[in-house]
Order: sequence, then C-alpha cells, then structure tokens
Amino acid sequence: MTSLRIDIVSDVVCPWCIIGYKQVQAALAQRGQDLAVETWWHPFELNPDMPDEGEDVAEHIARKYGSTPEQGKANRQRLQEIGESVGFPFLYGEGRRIYNTFKAHKLLSIVANERGWKAQTALKLALFKAYFQDGQDVSDDNILLDIAQGQGMDRAAAAAWMADDALAQAVRMEQRQWLDQNITGVPAIIFDQKFMVPGAQSADTFANVIGKVLARRGAD
Repeated sequence: MTSLRIDIVSDVVCPWCIIGYKQVQAALAQRGQDLAVETWWHPFELNPDMPDEGEDVAEHIARKYGSTPEQGKANRQRLQEIGESVGFPFLYGEGRRIYNTFKAHKLLSIVANERGWKAQTALKLALFKAYFQDGQDVSDDNILLDIAQGQGMDRAAAAAWMADDALAQAVRMEQRQWLDQNITGVPAIIFDQKFMVPGAQSADTFANVIGKVLARRGAD
C-alpha cells in the first residue's frame, strides 16, 4: 500500500473548497485501492474582518467582486449545478449570510492535534454541511459546540478551546505561513507536502497530478 499525504488550505464558507475535496476523492477512486491517504486541513479566512452578524451573501459578493445581482445569481446557479454533480448539493436561498470562521478554524486545529486527520476531516465535513446545506451560522458558539459535540468532542472542552488565546495565536501564525507561501485564495491542495494545485480542478486533473506526484517520488 502506497501512502499519500494531502493538505488542503481552505475556509469553511468556501464552496469551491468542498467541491475541490469531492473532486480529489473522485480522483482517488479512479485509482482504486492502492493508496493509503491522509487528508489534513489548514486554516484560511476569506473574510477575517467579517463582523459578528455576518453579511448577506449576495451583497457580500457584489461588494467584494463588483458583480451585478444577475451575475451573482448566475454564479450561485452554477455552483448549485456543480455541487449536485459532485454529490454535495448547496442550499442557496434569499437571505443567506456569510460569517466569520475563526472559531471554527480553532476547533479544526485542536481536533487535528489531539485526534488526528480522520477526526479533523469529519469535523470539516460537518461544518461544510452545517453552513452550505443546513444554513447555519458557523460563527455562533452554540452551533459550533453542537457540531463539535456531534463529532464526539466534549462540549466544555470545545468551549474552552474556542476561547483559548494561545490556540488563537497558533492559528493566526499558521494562516500567516500560508500567506507567506503566496497562497491568497482557496482551496490550495498540496500533495506530498511539495506539489500545490490551486483551485477546485476536475477529478481527471487531480488524478493526473496524483499520478505524476507518485511517479516523481519514485524518481527522486
């Protein structure tokens, strides 16, 4: 069995991040069962200055990217179609909001440190579902604690970690490290801790990259 490490720099409220993950999973399925894969998630905030109350998604996209309401609606429709094609339907409706995700990243970081990549990935997928499919506020303490508890975390311990200043500093330091590596958008998907692929590429593209990574490893 050949091992492969995959690191994904992403944000909880980034639709292309869950699409990219699903495409990587499809690429791995194309290869069959010859790989033992570990997937680790790393923090990136698309909107680090987002206020506590969040912002209407349509208004946020228009303000940030200068798109018209018609363009925003077309983009959301495209995302819905792509999401359905990869097995992750998005719930987009009027009044959807985008939120600050720093506390979610703190939970993801401590879960990775204490329980490993499988538990971290399970929490990440639960957060994607909560935001994109259940329409929940993933900046709200009680919602985050419900999700953490649903993933087997002790609720009081999770609350303490969300409030921990040392953990906050560690997460911010890691975010700066990715920025220092010129990662300014997500997802950024890194294979073998060496080869970075930006964006949510197709499954075929990821399968091709994985093949080249493994071949390069054998040649080194």
